[in-house]
Amino acid sequence: MKVDYIIVGSGLAGILFCEVLKQHGKTYVVVDNNSQQSSVVAGGLYNPVILKRFSEVWKSKTQMELALPMYHAMEKELGIPLDYKVPIYRLFASIEEQNNWFTACDKPNLSPFLSTNIISNTNPAIAGDYGFGEVLQTGRIHTAVLVAVYKNKLKQNDSLLEESFDFDVLDYCDTVNYKGYEAKQIVFAEGFGLTHNPYFNYLPLKATKGELLTIQAPDLKIDYILKSSVFLMPLGDDLYLVGATYEWNDLNNTTTVKAKEELLEKLKTFLKCDFTVVNQVAGIRPTVKDRRPLVGRHPEHKNLYVLNGLGTRGVMIAPYVAHELYNFIENDSALNQEIDISRF
Repeated sequence: MKVDYIIVGSGLAGILFCEVLKQHGKTYVVVDNNSQQSSVVAGGLYNPVILKRFSEVWKSKTQMELALPMYHAMEKELGIPLDYKVPIYRLFASIEEQNNWFTACDKPNLSPFLSTNIISNTNPAIAGDYGFGEVLQTGRIHTAVLVAVYKNKLKQNDSLLEESFDFDVLDYCDTVNYKGYEAKQIVFAEGFGLTHNPYFNYLPLKATKGELLTIQAPDLKIDYILKSSVFLMPLGDDLYLVGATYEWNDLNNTTTVKAKEELLEKLKTFLKCDFTVVNQVAGIRPTVKDRRPLVGRHPEHKNLYVLNGLGTRGVMIAPYVAHELYNFIENDSALNQEIDISRF
C-alpha cells in the first residue's frame, strides 16, 4: 500500500503530526511501537509562564496560537471534550514574590498572561497569607483520553499497525518500505524509545521519569489549578492530580515509594486539610539537555526524519514542531535553528 508518510509513535508528537498531514491531504500509517508514552500520564497543562521564575515559556505566544485551534478542531472531529479551561493560581510565599509578580506583569511579553490583581487566600485548607497571582489563558488537555480515542480512530481507518517497530525490515532509498507499506517519508516520533533507534540514537535525548498522585480531598473545594512546590489540578468529585517528580536514573513506568513520599512532603507544606491518596502513575518524558525539541532530517538519509524531545510542555510544543517539520519537508522551509537536530 502506498502512503505519503509512515509515522512511528502515537504519543502527542505523532498524533499532532498526523493532524497536520490531514490538513494538507496527505496519507499516512502509524506504527505504535508500544513504548512508554509520557502523553498517557502527563498532566496536560498548557501554561505560557514559567511560574518558578515568572518568565515567559519559549515561544509561548506562537505555540498557543497554533495549539488551541488544533485541539478545538480535534474535539469536533473526535466528538469528545479535550480542552478544559482552568485558571492557574500561583501561591505566593512572601511579599518579595508578590513584587516579582508585579514586575513580570509589566513586561510586554508576559502582560497578556498575568493578572495584576492579587487574589486573597480565604481557603482554610491552603496555608499562606500572601494570596495568589492568576495566570491567564491556561487550561488542561486531557492527553490520556486524546491518545486512546485517536488510536482507536486510527484502527477504524486501518491506519495503525499495533506493534513494536522492526528496524531490520525497514528499507529505504528513493522510497521507504516497511511491511507492505511504501511511503515517501518516515517520521520517528517514538518518545524516549528514540534511544534505541539506530538512525537517531546519537542525539542527546535524555529520558526523565515523572510520577503523579491522585488524591481525594473533600474539604479542599477549589476549581483552579494551584501551583506551589507542586501543582494541584482539580479532576472533579473532590479528586486532584498532584505532580510531578523528576527522576533520571530509574527509567521505567513502575511507581515508587520514594516519589510518593517526595510529592506528599511538598504537598503538606501548603495543604492543610485531610486527604487520601487514591492513585499513582509514572511515565517517561523525552527531554533534551538544551530544553529544545529534536526536529529534522537524518544527516545521511534524506527520507528519514525525527520529531521528539517535547519534554514537560508537550501539549504546547507538539503542534508547533509538527507544523515546523511539515513545512521543512514539504515546502523546503528552514527549521528554527533552536530545534533543528543539525545543532548536534
